[in-house]
Amino acid sequence: MLMAETNVLIAFGLTFLAGLSTGIGSLIAFVSKEFSPKYLAGSLGFSAGVMIYVSMVELFAQSRASLISFHGVTLGNWLAVGSFFLGVFLIGIIDKLVPTFENPHEIGVIQTEETHYLKRNGKLLRTGLMSALAIFIHNFPEGLATFFGSLKDPILGVTIAIAIAIHNIPEGVVISVPIYFATKSKRKAFVYSFMTGFAEPLGALIGFLLLRNFLNESMFGILFAFVAGVMVFISLDELLPTAERFGEHHIAIYGLILGMIVMALSLLLML
Repeated sequence: MLMAETNVLIAFGLTFLAGLSTGIGSLIAFVSKEFSPKYLAGSLGFSAGVMIYVSMVELFAQSRASLISFHGVTLGNWLAVGSFFLGVFLIGIIDKLVPTFENPHEIGVIQTEETHYLKRNGKLLRTGLMSALAIFIHNFPEGLATFFGSLKDPILGVTIAIAIAIHNIPEGVVISVPIYFATKSKRKAFVYSFMTGFAEPLGALIGFLLLRNFLNESMFGILFAFVAGVMVFISLDELLPTAERFGEHHIAIYGLILGMIVMALSLLLML
């Protein structure tokens, strides 16, 4: 009984540390003291690269493997693809419902320097908040994976927690950079980024209380594909267009490629 309680505490501890590593990424917001379009474009491109690579190479691949092993090749593939596009469509609907400064009827016809500033910073703030929502959703099932992996084998849990912590660090950039440049508030940038990490211990807590007896390979597969769809939409609809708007095209693309390389290496090092 004591050993079981100890494993639960270890599992919660690992999940908590992995989730809160997003706060490390948010410290990047403290590096720049004034607006730098090239730095912003590169950072947003880097973040998009991280999210796209994790979604398509890691999450969707895990989803297909889990669903195929549980439901067979045909149904497993259909469920994976369907869950992926369900995530795309749901975040697309949320995106439409979020207020935006891009509607010209809300700003007026005359584009003064002040309204340009509002449009620019409103877009950046919206990008950061939408990214925070996507990463919160993304971190929730990761919390389940870390927690239940740690319950099964604490050594396996450490490996999962380290891998998640590594790629949570650049995810902190996704939120902190646009929010910092939009609000000029390092505190807000840090708080929003740091708070998204709480999704992982929250996911672990819910899993422990409600899902332990029901969680299986099929549910994990659906969750991972859904989250992959959410993250790809955010990257293509928010991060990359914003990066190109505020910097040179090639800087955004170089940042994207660098983000993919960093994420690929971090995953390879965990093999």
